[in-house]
Amino acid sequence: MILMKDIIREGHPNLTKKSKKISLPASKKDQELGVSLLTYCIVSQNEELNELYQLRPGVGLSAVQINVLKRIFAMHLYDFDGTLYSYIISNPVITYKSKELIYLNGGEGCLSVDRETEGITPRHKVIKAQAFVYDLNEKRFKPRELTLKGLPAIVFQHEYDHLEGILYVSKLFDELPDAKPLIEKETHENSL
Repeated sequence: MILMKDIIREGHPNLTKKSKKISLPASKKDQELGVSLLTYCIVSQNEELNELYQLRPGVGLSAVQINVLKRIFAMHLYDFDGTLYSYIISNPVITYKSKELIYLNGGEGCLSVDRETEGITPRHKVIKAQAFVYDLNEKRFKPRELTLKGLPAIVFQHEYDHLEGILYVSKLFDELPDAKPLIEKETHENSL
């Protein structure tokens, strides 16, 4: 299981390198890598297990964050309406980005960034991506188009940036007049 000691931190040179595509069909090693990334996300959000293993909670984790320069990441989160977004993603390509920008009101965080940061990170409110998504039952990556909006779109873009060698701290702004904060209440109203 991935532990905090396995996660490389800001300043490590590999965090600024572009990750390489994985070969498909994926090797058993790449499949296990994806599952271990997702397992970290799930376990880190469980309060008892989080404390037991001394983890920091995370909704996403990229292979590069454990010093593996491969285009794989996992995300596991519940949107404000209770919908679960739980994926192991490989070789993603963002094919559409809405013009409308949003940001997390309290700012983003990252398992690879230990320091407190101030500022907001602009993200596209809606994205579409072509990717290979791991099917846990069939034990293989399958091609899929994803359309994500709001919080899941923010998480996807954050993890995608890792694959491109970009940390969110390089995209911090004091203010963004053209962007709107993502607010839980608004998300609920928009989903009705």
